[in-house]
Amino acid sequence: MRPRATVVLDGYGVLESLRWHDDALWFCDLAHGTVHRWDTRGEPETVVEVPGRAGGLGWLPDGRMLVVSMDGHCVYRREPDGSLVVHADLKGIAGGPVNDMFVDRLGRAYVGNFGFDYHGFVRRQPNSMLYVPPGPPRTPIACLSPEGELLGLSEPLVFPNGMFLLDDESTLLVAETLAMRLTALPVLADGRLGPPRPWAPLIPSALWTSLNHPGLLGRFTRRISALLDHRAVADRSASPIAPDGIAPGRDGTAWVANALRGECVRVGPGGAILDRVATSQPTLSCLVAGPDGNTLYAATTPTDDPQRAAGLGGSRLEAYALPS
Repeated sequence: MRPRATVVLDGYGVLESLRWHDDALWFCDLAHGTVHRWDTRGEPETVVEVPGRAGGLGWLPDGRMLVVSMDGHCVYRREPDGSLVVHADLKGIAGGPVNDMFVDRLGRAYVGNFGFDYHGFVRRQPNSMLYVPPGPPRTPIACLSPEGELLGLSEPLVFPNGMFLLDDESTLLVAETLAMRLTALPVLADGRLGPPRPWAPLIPSALWTSLNHPGLLGRFTRRISALLDHRAVADRSASPIAPDGIAPGRDGTAWVANALRGECVRVGPGGAILDRVATSQPTLSCLVAGPDGNTLYAATTPTDDPQRAAGLGGSRLEAYALPS
């Protein structure tokens, strides 16, 4: 039986972007556009409300916070007086809502985006219909300097989402959510990103080929795959895994928040599944942190659709103490 996380906070819209900073857990509520700080003991503090819905989080070396405005297509910087100023304008880059962000120790920010109106699409038809050839639109990661200037764009990816550095900070690992894989991109000396390479497929290759097939095989596979939109079916499946947020694990592995079902999965290079921790709902972000540095936190939600989620108040923060 899989170990199970327990609920530690409840009643949010869509919790996302878990970060550990200054001895506290920080997170966003995408449905309400707020950023929160929690010391893991008392009640969470609402730090700021972000115009256009808060997304990815990070900090500059001087301590100022960067936060994505998903619908504003920009990154804000929070000044010492609490005001928000535009750090970087991404309107000419993002093909849909701006999404997760990773900020390195030098203050360089790597920002993804949906590439298209994902929620508008899945409100009309099953998620599996995204794979009718030519498949989901691709979109780049924006590489920003500490001053917010555009350093460059990565090669287009399929819904670039959670990110972190590995290999002594020489590689950016990225979750391509709709491609159901983790992808590695070299970080060049000037902060730009080099050509992507596969790191871990999270869907069997035969199923991926069938899902994207232009003929009868593809139509049949997409119809069957549409059943994963039903919670009861998804919860009884082990594959595929749709990686949303990701976080460093032990020994060069990655913890993956599975947006398809209630679990966090630890993945090794090549796609080996090493651990699974069950959660009560589909997971959008995960992080190993806490006062002891050994707690797996998971942001879970009954739906990632911000319009529906805002009224439900069903998003939770869950936690599991990892074995030492």
